[in-house]
Amino acid sequence: MSDKEKCAGGCGCGCGEHEHDHGDSDFLTLEFDDGVEVECEIMGVFDFQGKEYIALIPDDGTDDVYIYGYKEVGEEEFELVDIDDDEEFEKVVAEFDKLTAEEE
Repeated sequence: MSDKEKCAGGCGCGCGEHEHDHGDSDFLTLEFDDGVEVECEIMGVFDFQGKEYIALIPDDGTDDVYIYGYKEVGEEEFELVDIDDDEEFEKVVAEFDKLTAEEE
């Protein structure tokens, strides 16, 4: 997977740099259990209740957003973590909706 760090500048883009062009988006490819691959744009990383989460926009013609737990495993690497707990997932989605509403 590609390198992705939180933006310390607070712009919400999640790019990890302060001077940047938002047109240069980062992408990663998700592979699901059934072998289907989906290219996704990294929308950003956000904190909620002491954990980090990542929002991904799939390049599949829908307006879906995928949200996963985010865990840095090295200086240039991270892992996506499934959110298995339904209650946690609902809270994270509500926080994501709140954050995106504030940006509009």
